[in-house]
Amino acid sequence: MAGPRVPNRIIMPTACSIRVRGVVQGVGFRPFVYRLAQANTLSGWVLNGEQGVEIHLEGSEEHLGHFLQDLKSNPPQAARIAEIQVLAAQRQGFQDFTIRESQRLDRPTVRISPDLPVCEQCLSELFDPQDRRYLYPYINCTNCGPRYTVIESLPYDRPNTTMKEWPLDDFCATEYHDPGNRRFHAQPVACAKCGPEFYLKLESQVLRGTEGIKESAALLKQGQILAVKGLGGYHLACDARNQEAVMALRERKYRKEKPFALMVADLETARELVELSSEAETLLTSMTRPIVLAPVRIDLPGVAPENDELGVMLAYTPLHHLLFAAGAPEILVMTSANRSSEPIAYKDEDALDQLAGIADAFLIGERPIARRVDDSVARVGAYGPTMLRRARGYAPGAVAHLPVQGPILALGADLKNTITLVVEGQAFVSQHIGDLEHYQAYRAFQETIEDLVSMYDLRWDDLLLVHDAHPQYLSTAHATALPCRDVISVQHHRAHIASVLAERGEWERPVLGVSFDGTGYGDDGIIWGGEIFAGNMTAGLERIAHLRPAALAGGDAAAQHPVQAAAGFLAQLDGLPDLMAAPFNFGDRYQNAMELVRKGVRTFATTSTGRLFDTVAALLGFTRPISFEGQAAMWVEHLARNGKTDESYPFPLEAHELDFRPLLQAVLRDRLAGKPPEKIARAFQRGVAEGLSSALKQLAQERSIRIVALSGGVFQNDLLLEDLKHLLADGALEVWTNQLVPANDGGISLGQAALAAFAHQSQRTGTKEAEQHA
Repeated sequence: MAGPRVPNRIIMPTACSIRVRGVVQGVGFRPFVYRLAQANTLSGWVLNGEQGVEIHLEGSEEHLGHFLQDLKSNPPQAARIAEIQVLAAQRQGFQDFTIRESQRLDRPTVRISPDLPVCEQCLSELFDPQDRRYLYPYINCTNCGPRYTVIESLPYDRPNTTMKEWPLDDFCATEYHDPGNRRFHAQPVACAKCGPEFYLKLESQVLRGTEGIKESAALLKQGQILAVKGLGGYHLACDARNQEAVMALRERKYRKEKPFALMVADLETARELVELSSEAETLLTSMTRPIVLAPVRIDLPGVAPENDELGVMLAYTPLHHLLFAAGAPEILVMTSANRSSEPIAYKDEDALDQLAGIADAFLIGERPIARRVDDSVARVGAYGPTMLRRARGYAPGAVAHLPVQGPILALGADLKNTITLVVEGQAFVSQHIGDLEHYQAYRAFQETIEDLVSMYDLRWDDLLLVHDAHPQYLSTAHATALPCRDVISVQHHRAHIASVLAERGEWERPVLGVSFDGTGYGDDGIIWGGEIFAGNMTAGLERIAHLRPAALAGGDAAAQHPVQAAAGFLAQLDGLPDLMAAPFNFGDRYQNAMELVRKGVRTFATTSTGRLFDTVAALLGFTRPISFEGQAAMWVEHLARNGKTDESYPFPLEAHELDFRPLLQAVLRDRLAGKPPEKIARAFQRGVAEGLSSALKQLAQERSIRIVALSGGVFQNDLLLEDLKHLLADGALEVWTNQLVPANDGGISLGQAALAAFAHQSQRTGTKEAEQHA
């Protein structure tokens, strides 16, 4: 007797409707579908809709099945398919397959493609003297080029982009309308005859086209500083091997010590600069083309002071490749064009005004930029690839799917701000915006909110608005000014943990969440930053342990001065030595801060792990003010990486508090004994890791929990993560970290949105239950 029939192909009706959601517009998806339909002898149509790509197919069951298999397994390289819906449909008798005009009937929910690096085919044409687009710096196709930075509204069609001012000539129009051409419906497509161009502005002189690019390369070789217009804003570029040029850029930009990013033309040059693992090379050459942090191999004075890593990216626009081909230095500093802490300049008139006195010349592109988008920064760390700044190449991609239908707008934190907009469960995270205390960054914050809300055609009164619980945050004040009916505040450190869980789509299983950072407003009104939570997204996250509180003299100002932050931590120790004398040499600021602590004047309680790291930095010799956020902690990690010792200092969990006092006593003892600061830093870092891992094992056993989520800016310290991975290697605990959004405050908005989705669900459930019992 024959066994059950096992089909060897998909059984399909003779007509079907297909909806494809994800990053499927502006990536050559419709031409791909057209060619696939032609190859399988299918009729029907494809178009861009509000929710993605809509397809109607008619043909044999076998051919429909082959089409669907290829659709799933071989999409365009830049596409990211999130969902494919297939429904039976009525045959309408189509004789051929066509690409229809985009459809707009309702509010869009489609994912917007991030900007893409120039593809190999376009690069080949760029340097082919026989090609129409030979040396044309705006060459692109459906596989590459600008997307998010040129889109003004949805759907993604040329009239809705910043290319609308340049009508296509006959040659480009023919390619644009040819479904068999890779420039079919490539919205930014152009050539030298019909499109925008670049020009060099050098004082009163203007050089256009190829001559301007050649002269720009020559200026860089001569040690000049050049403002170069990119995809999402201007860069400031100079020769990275020219120390005089690098130091001039630091002085003009008011960027004393923060590392500069570097750009190189190819992978071979990158390998000479930094140590690249296979994972790091994959990240560096990926479609996102981020700045990748990796261990340094050669010394470039002034580029990354007191740092073991360099941030390197590959050339990603045609213009970059043209500059290198024209003789620009093989390693370029390529840093955001702004004064220190301000957002990147992206409008031509603003760049000319704001960068006057910084740049010696301007290489300006005529195509407008719709919105500012910085370069992304990533690294391959102890737990795999991770984001440090999420922007170009990633934003505004969806990073999670939340179990909620209504739209949510989460405003993030005031430092390293990002915005998250949730539409039909898709969580779209904006590009990095910056620190809102700076006016230009705050304006960018406001513009990004308006941008996302208008892009998806949402009404304010439909939005669930989420903000940080800190009552004095600028983002909180802005939330109160927006005309939204439903507003929720979310505690900062719970949002950190929720961002990890949202990335994983984990809502039910219990976790231990560790949130270590510099500052955040706690439930009790004090400054948190060393928190351990237990729970899940549905039941909530309960604070079960934390760093022992210390006094913070002068509030936020202590974050700028490690010796000031140190006062409150050291005041709890018995038998303090004279910290005004060698080897500490703390100075008057410490003495004044200690006086405030003793009197209890202008002091605030804190559990900040970030300030604990600052305290150790001060004890080891970092007694100057910091010049960028996290500098002192990075300095400690840098020291520790060069300290060869197996010693660790005690950091016990006592009565649900991680006690820093034995840790600091050991640091003081060894510093007075003359032990090298590198070895002390290593013993400190290992002590933090051992104390935390021991605490997690104890708490996990008490609560029968097997998952640990780590988030917050302190966990950008990769040496700390390496130690934790080693200490937790027995597999008793599964460790999750941020990978799609930063562990720093750049991930807060995603966590806010996730917590708000569940809080709102609970409120609605409670209302319904009350109504049923009424």
